[in-house]
Amino acid sequence: MHFHGVVWLDHRTARIFGFDLRGSDHTGRQIASHAPHHLHHKSGSASGEHAHGDVAYYDAIAAGLADFREILIAGPAAARTEFAAHIRDRHPALAARVMGNLAMDHASDGEIIAAARTFFQQIDRTTPQK
Repeated sequence: MHFHGVVWLDHRTARIFGFDLRGSDHTGRQIASHAPHHLHHKSGSASGEHAHGDVAYYDAIAAGLADFREILIAGPAAARTEFAAHIRDRHPALAARVMGNLAMDHASDGEIIAAARTFFQQIDRTTPQK
């Protein structure tokens, strides 16, 4: 079990990692979406609204993050903000543990973990640890 967790997601896949800040230990898993790949079809839609992300996909990601005390959401803008809104509306206890939202294009597992470690080292210096 890890205190810190990071999820990098886009509309197709999510990669979740738990890690320690020393750099010696991490765990990871991947979750795939089963939604159509083109979610933004505002033009030509009857309602004039963007299509929203796959609810089952976002719920699976939320379940994958359930054991972490502090969470960082990373990834391209649309997926990050849709997921953050999803957990705010449907998983408020999880949303309360989200410490930040980091813009990050496609990255390797190592780059994601390194960015999250850096983020949490800065956060841990400025917030009381429980």
